[in-house]
Amino acid sequence: MNYFAHGYDHVQEPYFLAGTAVPEWLSVVDRRVRARARLARPWVQDADPRRAALAAGVVRHHDDDRWFHRTRAFAELSLELTVLAREQLAGDPGFRPSFLGHILVEILLDAALIERDVRRLDQYYAALAVIDPNLVARAVALMTTGPAPGLAGLICLFCRERFLYDYLDDAKLLLRLNRVMRRVRLRPLPATILAALPGARQRVRQRAGELLTDDSEPGNAGERT
Repeated sequence: MNYFAHGYDHVQEPYFLAGTAVPEWLSVVDRRVRARARLARPWVQDADPRRAALAAGVVRHHDDDRWFHRTRAFAELSLELTVLAREQLAGDPGFRPSFLGHILVEILLDAALIERDVRRLDQYYAALAVIDPNLVARAVALMTTGPAPGLAGLICLFCRERFLYDYLDDAKLLLRLNRVMRRVRLRPLPATILAALPGARQRVRQRAGELLTDDSEPGNAGERT
């Protein structure tokens, strides 16, 4: 899952919502720093309701990722989009096509949810606008494997740029994808990859319900959004 899919159901709970985004924010600030569920869980009962909600959001992020990545739809779509990527990245024997296939499923699921209800994305950003980034950074420092001093600034930038809206436009999406590529030290994607994006969008859109259904345990099935 990506930012919006994690937070879709929690736009009325600003600090919980922020918690669902914390692991993704940390991957931008410093990929070596992790907010583990086991480190966040003791803070779920904290006396400060904001810190407790933030910790609960971090735990929920990891719980959701656990079942999401085990769904049949995710496995099949990741493979399909990896094949599409290899067709557009002919001669690339490395990790780039499979990495792209993986993240495209997650990003295009966000796009499908935004298409479904763009007002929910407005609410998502409005909720994050009321949190205190410095409070979040101090709380997260208690729940991580190391310091992440740039977190408060990153939260402010995230709220200012509002780049999730870019997921709806293929050209803007390519720019965002190449930022990710640079961050993970992979070569930029060529413009030819744009030819694969409409078909990839359609496949993820068609299976969005399956991607959002936790059927990993008996009696736990049901679409999450």
